[in-house]
Parts: sequence; structure tokens; C-alpha cells
Amino acid sequence: MSNSLFVKICGLKTERDVDTAVEAGADAIGFVFSHSPRRVDAATAARLCRRVPENVLTVGVFREEPLRDVRAVATEAGIRAVQLHGPEDRGYYADLATGGWTLIRAAAFGDTEPRFGELGEDMLLLDAPVPGSGVAWDWTRGPLADSGEKWLLAGGLSPDNVRDAVAATRPWGVDVSSGVEQSRGVKDPALITAFVKAARAGA
Repeated sequence: MSNSLFVKICGLKTERDVDTAVEAGADAIGFVFSHSPRRVDAATAARLCRRVPENVLTVGVFREEPLRDVRAVATEAGIRAVQLHGPEDRGYYADLATGGWTLIRAAAFGDTEPRFGELGEDMLLLDAPVPGSGVAWDWTRGPLADSGEKWLLAGGLSPDNVRDAVAATRPWGVDVSSGVEQSRGVKDPALITAFVKAARAGA
């Protein structure tokens, strides 16, 4: 993976999406398995994962799914990381850790500030107070995480604002989905490439 800012492109559905993200220099690509216009099934993700080089992390995104279902889908898809959006507890994370997956905890930045490592996660993704809205939020309200922690900034990022967001918050990484789409659920290759370039320029 890159020695510079960690960049994750999420919600990929096609060969073109995957190839573009890899060629642009993304460190991770995400496949959504929860209800969403970006949703793919495990078989599709498995086929797309075979196009991804070893140095790029493949991530499955789940929201409030039973543990057995997450394990089954993650295994069938062949992904190397699991990203969880929901009320899962430390025991849930500990069980998944036995499967060898890198664990990413996605948490909304609201009145209570999530702290890295609280549930045993390997990475913490800090999303907007209204997750999935695609709307930029106030990144300047104060330190979002401690220096050196593996945390990703998400929520409303785009090629137009990611450089400023990175400069303002100094995250370990960034995550984008709707900000690189030409329409809801449909990625734009030019925007993916521009996002990676702009993100790294702000690091």
C-alpha cells in the first residue's frame, strides 16, 4: 500500500470501476453488500476481486447484518477486509477477527466522538453526522482523532474539496463513494482519477 495518504474508493460495481481505481492508485476498493443502489452480490464481488492486485485492499461493506451472514458473504466474495456500519459490539468484532479479515469500524461523527480501537477495529472510518448523505460536514470543529491512528475521513468528499479536507484534518486516509459518481450508483472514471490525485496533493 502507498506510503502516503491511504485512499479508498467505495461502492464499485463493474470491471471498469475496479480497473480505474487500481490504475489511479487507490489503496483500497469497497464493495457494498447492504441495501444500496451500489449493492453487489458475493459472486459479483468475487469476480471483481480477481482483478485486484495484492497490494490493494478489497473491502466488503455491511450494515447491521447478522454475524453469520457477514462471515458467509465475506468468505464467498474473497474480500480481505470487512467494514461495519451499525451497533455491533466488541464480541462481534472479536469473532470476525478470528477469520483473518482487516476490520474497519464506520461511525458517524456526532455528539459522541468515536475513538479509534474502542471495539478492537484495525481502522476507524469517521463519517458525516448523517452517514451516506453525500453532504460535506464541518471537518474543522476540532481534532477528529489522534495523530498516528489509522482513521479515514468520509462523508461528502469529492475531487473539489478533498485536498482542503485533508489539509484541515490530517487524516490517515480518506474514503469516497458518491463524490466520484456521474449519477447515483454509477461511477465516473474521470472523477475517480481526479479524486485520488487531489487527495494525495493535500497530504
